This record gives sequence, C-alpha cells and structure tokens, in this order.
Amino acid sequence: MTWRQALGEVVRSGLKIEETRLEPLLALRAAAGLAIVVGAALWLASPAYAASAALGAYSAGGATFQRSWRPRKVVALGTGAALALSTFVGYLAAGRLVTFLPLLAVWAFAAGMAWAVGSTAGIVAATTVGSMLVTITLPTSAGRALEHAGIIALGGVVQAALILLFPIRRWGAHRDALADALAAVADYARRLRHDPTAPFDPEPLMTARDAAAVTPSQARTRPPALHGPRGLAERIRPVLAALADPAVGAPAEGPGRDRARELLDAAADVLDAAARSIRHGTPAEVRPETMDVLRVDEEHEVLEGPARQAAERLVELLGEALEIAGSGCPPGSTPTPRGPADAEFLRRPTMLRLVPVVVRAVRRELRPDSPVFRHAVRLAAVATLGYLLAARLPLGHGYWAPLASVMVMRPDFHRTYARAVARLVGTVAGVALATGVVRALDPDPYVSGALTVVAAGLSYTLNRTGYAYTQCFTAAYVVFLLGMGGQAWEQTVPERVVLTLLGGVLAMLAYVLFPAWETPRLQSRLADWLAANGRYAAAVLRDYAEPSRERHADMRRALLGSREAHAAWQETYDRARREPVRPRGLTSREAEEAQDALKGFGRAAMLMESHVPRADGRLVPEAERFAEALEADTAKAAAALREHRNPDWGRVREALHAWQDAAAGDGIPVVRREAELQKRALDDLATAVSRTPLERDVGSAREDRRVRATLAAAGSGAQRAHPGG
Repeated sequence: MTWRQALGEVVRSGLKIEETRLEPLLALRAAAGLAIVVGAALWLASPAYAASAALGAYSAGGATFQRSWRPRKVVALGTGAALALSTFVGYLAAGRLVTFLPLLAVWAFAAGMAWAVGSTAGIVAATTVGSMLVTITLPTSAGRALEHAGIIALGGVVQAALILLFPIRRWGAHRDALADALAAVADYARRLRHDPTAPFDPEPLMTARDAAAVTPSQARTRPPALHGPRGLAERIRPVLAALADPAVGAPAEGPGRDRARELLDAAADVLDAAARSIRHGTPAEVRPETMDVLRVDEEHEVLEGPARQAAERLVELLGEALEIAGSGCPPGSTPTPRGPADAEFLRRPTMLRLVPVVVRAVRRELRPDSPVFRHAVRLAAVATLGYLLAARLPLGHGYWAPLASVMVMRPDFHRTYARAVARLVGTVAGVALATGVVRALDPDPYVSGALTVVAAGLSYTLNRTGYAYTQCFTAAYVVFLLGMGGQAWEQTVPERVVLTLLGGVLAMLAYVLFPAWETPRLQSRLADWLAANGRYAAAVLRDYAEPSRERHADMRRALLGSREAHAAWQETYDRARREPVRPRGLTSREAEEAQDALKGFGRAAMLMESHVPRADGRLVPEAERFAEALEADTAKAAAALREHRNPDWGRVREALHAWQDAAAGDGIPVVRREAELQKRALDDLATAVSRTPLERDVGSAREDRRVRATLAAAGSGAQRAHPGG
C-alpha cells in the first residue's frame, strides 16, 4: 500500500461510525457518578477541587467501558488509584524541568510498556500520563497536591460504589462473549450448507475462553449457564465440518447431501436459540420442526459411514447444549455441567497474584524489535518533546499538546494515524459546539458543572461508535470543565485546537521516524503458525494411535497454541495490509495464498479431530509415524521460512506412502484421506512461498507494477465518474 492509499484509509477509518449497540444505562450511571463528585466538590470546596474530582470520576467511568473481564468496580478503583498516584508524584517533581521531564519520560515509557499486559492496561496507563500533565497545575503545595490526589481517588471510589449499588447486566460481558461464540458456530453451520469447505474464524471462541477465566471469588457467583456451552461449541465445530465436507462426510450430491443440509440448518437454529438463552438469561426455545429434523431414524437414515457417525455425534452435542442453556427449565434451575472438580473453571489471577504475571509480560517485550517497546520509546520521547515545545509557545495550557499525543498513540501505525485524525476533527467540532453553548448561556460555575456532566454523559454514550464522535463531546467536556474553573472560552478555544494539532503531528512524525512496521514480520508469523499447526495435527494423529486422557489434553493444548499463532498472524497480516511499506519476503498475493494453504492444513486437522476414537475404539498405529514426520517437517519448514528458504516435505511424503501401502483393508480409510488433505495443503503452502532469488526480484517488481496499475485504474474510474472535475 502506498502512502496515499494508507492516508486515505486512515481518514476513512478515523471518521468511520462503528455500528455497535449503545449502552445508555451504563453511560447514565457513569455520568451520575461524575455529577455526584462535581456537585459535592463545588458545594463543599472550590472549582479547582471540582476539576480534580471530575478528572478522577470521568476517567474511572470511562475505564469501565474498556474490554475487561474483571468486575467493573475493580477497574474503576484501580483507575482512580493510578490517577491519584500519578498526580501526586507529578506535583512533587513539577517545580523544575530538570526533575519533571525525567519523571514524565519514565512514566510515559512505563505507560507504553503497559500494552504488554493488554489494551485496557495500556489505555488506563496513558490516562495517568494525561492526569500528571493536567493536574499538576492545580495545587499550590504538597499538602494541596495530596488533597487533590485524594479527591481524584474518591472519584474512582464513587464510580465503584455506584456499580456495586446499581449493577447493570451483571456478567453481561461474559454472557455476550459466550453467546457470540455460539452464534459464530451457528453462522458457520449455515455457511457450510452452501460451501462445504467454508473457513471458520476462531476469534469468538478465543474471546469466550478469555472471558471464561475467572478468579475464585468470581467462580462462586458465576451463573451456571456460563459454565459449559463454550466447551460444547468447541466440540460441535469440527463435527459440523466433518459432516459437511464431501471428502470425509456427506456425499457431494443426492439425498445424503440434502440430509446434511437439513442437519446443518437445524444445528444453526439450536445454537442460535442457546445463544439467545445465554445472552438474555431466559430458557431456550427451539421450533418443534427443528427438533424433528434432529431425530436420527435407525432404519431410514440416508447418511452412512463417517457421515452418519458425525450426524449422531452432532445430535448428541446439540442436546447437551440445550440442556445447559436451560431449555424448558424455570429460571434458576439450569443444570450444572458435569466435569472434574479441578476443571470447573479457568483460573484468572487475583490482583495481587497479577504482579508477577505483569512483570513477565513486560520482560518479554523489553527487546528492540518489539512493537510494544518501540511504542514505549516513542511515547516517552513525544511526551517530553511536546511538553517542551508547548512551554515555549505563547499559549496557555501547554499540556494539551503532549496530552493529545499520549492519548492518540498506539503500538501500530494505522490506529495511531486514524486516532490522530479523529482527535483533531472531534476536538474542532467539540470546541465549536461548546463555544456556541458558552456564548449563548454565559454560565456560572454551577451551570458549567451541569454542562460538564451532560457532555461527559454523551461521551460515554457514544464511546463505542468511533473515536472522533466520542472525542467531540470529550472536547466539549474539557471546555465546560475549564469554564467551571474560571477559564474564559476565548482563551481555551484557540489554544486547544492549535495544541491538539501540534500533538497529533508529533505522534504521526514519531511513527515515521521510529516505526514498528508489521510487514517485515509476516514471514516469521507465518513460520510460527505453520509450526503450531504441525504440533496440533501431530497431537491429533497421536490420539488415533493411542487414545488416552493425556493424549487428548496434549491435543487440546496444541489446538490452543495453533489458535494463538493464527491470531498473531492475522493481526500482523491485517496491520501489514494497511502499512505504506514495500513487501519484504512475502508479497501480498503470496501471503494470501500461504494463509489459505495453512487454513486448509488446520482444517484438515480439525476434520481428523472430529473422528478421534474413544478409549475402546479402533486404533490406527500408522498414525504415530505420520505424526512424527509431520511434526518434524513442519518444524524444519518453519525454520526454513524464517531464513527465506524453501520448505521440504520429504518425511511426510515417505510416511504417507508407507501408510497407503500398509492400508490395504484398513477399516478407517477416512483417517488416511484426512492425512492426504493435510499433505495437499502443505504442497499448496510450498507452492505459495517457494521461489528462486530471481523469482523473488521479479515477484517484488510485479507487485509494484500491480499496485501502480490498481491506482491508475482507480484514478481513471474517478475521472470517468466526475468528468466535470
């Protein structure tokens, strides 16, 4: 992608309206918390204290809208405490630049490294940098600074108390994650009706697994309906694929294919019903005709062999899904899923036990090529440089420039630039809106406080519709807040616009001068995904050779590793497609072909998983040798990809030939056919990435010509569409 294309995509993304479900009750509760602390501070203290209280309550309320599986009251308390600490520490060093600038640089670097833990931690940490920049201008002594810090923390306490007293959709995020996973499998079943080899995006299942990890205290209060359906969705997915695939399941045409389509449609209806039941906490309701389709007639069933086995297994799993979802059960009588005591829930560390986890995550990212580390360096440099530049300008409120930079910067190019554009547009619109209101009303501090609460409530409401739109009301909130503190709008409007522009430009330049491009990482991510898929496929094959609980656990761990590698590749691939960087190692077409090949390889392993024998089932000893060859060759091929060498599947080819020679009279030919599908997918991968040095040069030049031709065609089309200019 060229710079022109990338910047166009940035503008479109920054101003895009996200289609999402609004949460007005949550916004109302957060705005009420802000109103309580602002009103109390105005009544009992002064506008300066009200400004500190508003900062704590507003930021704590906003943090609860971030994606986090911990209780929202914990997030609010943690945000308030972090803001209070940054405010007090910042004031202690704020007397001279020689002390404050090093502190600001270190604090901003630590905030950047917080992205190693997750996006919520990174966003909250960036907010603490903003708090340090803003509130150090309010106190006049260390004692006053401590008071302001306490008031900021009180804002978090008030938000947490409101969450405790007025819970809204308790466990709602967890319910949504599980329901989304079931709905994704239902959509997969419907797509398989028309495309028997349709791909499946595992992200909803990964999100549901992340949401299923709870602390011991959460596990004691979690609704029973959230315990078991995720595992069922995991088991249903490969069965659906095995039923639909013509190579190992229902025939491509005829009555068997019609029966498979009926079962897939019925499975989608049942899974959607279970998803609705879990999302809303109501009993699942399934149409009687759907239940009729799910009855397998022993005499008249048209499916045979592996397809029939898959159909029977599917009906069994769907029955369990309805049972756990509470089909026909009165509220509160949902059955508890069966399972060993040590597997009742996935454990999430408590806040105290989280410290070593955070330390390990940050330590892993402390390397020069890490995007998180480079983001932290950029954040520290831009925050200090922006503070120095703004201090030299003949404008007040110089902290707005570094504040804008800190709040828009992200570890990747696209989001940083998109948020910079969105923040500038939103700030101009919000400042203009607030200026018009102030000129019309000429409010006193109490009216300004009320306007502050209204603007914050609208910002909360639009939190997930797009950064530009929530930033519009955030900018208005700041203008009203400063007006409450006695700042005239004539002073705040031009300053905020100019300094926001300066901060956005600094953030953009920082990424150009010290980037963390994802394009050069594509080859490594592809290698990681290939190796993880190889381990997963080998684990499935070993379960055929010697089924056991330990082998099944190994298969499950390998599957999770494969999904993590797939997600890492997908994230890198999506970011690389938006970067103005020339392809290195893999062109966009080759990356897409390699991705399709690895998806086919993983799908073949998933099909094989759906037929894994039970402990008393028939064993396939030949699978052990093929598993060893597969794991060894994929590991060597991954190393070859990292070193830009061509992969080789010699051991896999030999093992498959030996299996075919020894398979005369084999009673489980479906397993061998699935192994052949894996070999075919590996051959497709080799075709996608194998090139001579001359072919690499030609391919890169060809890619450049293709991009230029696309741009020229787009320009010609625009001229034809607008002949008048």
